[in-house]
Amino acid sequence: MSYCDYIPTMAEPSRLLHQRYHDFHYGFPIDDDNELFGRLILEINQAGLSWETILKKEESFRIAYDDFDIAKVAAYTQADRERLLANPGIIRNRLKVNAAIENARTILGLQAVHGSFAEWLSANHPKSKQEWVKLFKKTFKFTGGEIVGEFLMSIGYLPGAHSPSCPVYAEILKLKPKWNSQ
Repeated sequence: MSYCDYIPTMAEPSRLLHQRYHDFHYGFPIDDDNELFGRLILEINQAGLSWETILKKEESFRIAYDDFDIAKVAAYTQADRERLLANPGIIRNRLKVNAAIENARTILGLQAVHGSFAEWLSANHPKSKQEWVKLFKKTFKFTGGEIVGEFLMSIGYLPGAHSPSCPVYAEILKLKPKWNSQ
């Protein structure tokens, strides 16, 4: 069952939470580096948990990580790590917190070479999911197959976010997602 088909079967308030993400975010192309970084943080933090848990905490993540400002997160100190690990509004997992900070530093390096994180992604397109996973594992911390696949699907680089019969699918096609430009 696709995400599109599963949402209508959910009980309230879960259905509304997922419907908002489905209708306005999932699969839509993102070009803003901070938003791309934010989506990566959310996908990493979902590992081992339900997506609903992450959706409920999304605003807390945004606040805790300075609106996903890459430069600010890359400059985090040990005190910031401890602040994040003490924040009940986010996932308090040391590996995931450390990955966010290290990945921000990595993205700064990619920006220096490619101009932006978005341009680095674009420069590596197209790739199969397996090729993307290999590249992400080599480049970033805490990025396995599921995390990379969902991240890339959620930002329009891999197909599968919506079924072709879903009205949102047609809206996303108008935005020319990378998966449809091969």
